[in-house]
Amino acid sequence: MNSRRILKAGESYTFSQYFELPFTIDDILAELNCTLERKNLTLPEYSEILDLQFLQQQLQRNLSHIDLVNETARREALIGPILFEVCDLTNQRLNIEYSIAVNDYLKGTLDYYIAAPHNLLVIEAKQSDLVRGFTQLAIELIALDEWTQSTSELLYGAVTTGEDWRFGVYHRANRQVIQDQKRYQVPEDLLILVKILTGIVIG
Repeated sequence: MNSRRILKAGESYTFSQYFELPFTIDDILAELNCTLERKNLTLPEYSEILDLQFLQQQLQRNLSHIDLVNETARREALIGPILFEVCDLTNQRLNIEYSIAVNDYLKGTLDYYIAAPHNLLVIEAKQSDLVRGFTQLAIELIALDEWTQSTSELLYGAVTTGEDWRFGVYHRANRQVIQDQKRYQVPEDLLILVKILTGIVIG
């Protein structure tokens, strides 16, 4: 395929614009000299016993009072409370709407970003579209590779509708994004989801 056949020279692309592109994720990543693999991932898991009864009740209460009809509702009711729980468990700061700019092809705003000690990036899938949302996640992980000062070999991310979560990993050395085949659902898989998110952050 010809270089820059999709991404046009002299034009600027934000992360959210990749969600709108009508091309396959494989073709988009190829233009950034990256590849994609789809497989079942073995993700880090927090090994301690967790008591998530309060969080479970909070999520169920939130869901009983609203309809998840837009991005704001999903953020307020599900995504935010889960990530704040992870930050509380790991004593880390949660960056919301965190802006980065690497170059004209890699710039924009990260929905949720925990920087230390290990990077975790979480984005909300617009229009509840996990497929195109994962394309955006992959691009943001590639940008994060050049932005972060972390020396970790892997960068972790997740795309979510609030109810459905899918993880991705970026292998920095060989410039490969791996898409986890498994999806995690909230509230059914809340415990394992929080264990994974926490395990990623603490490394």
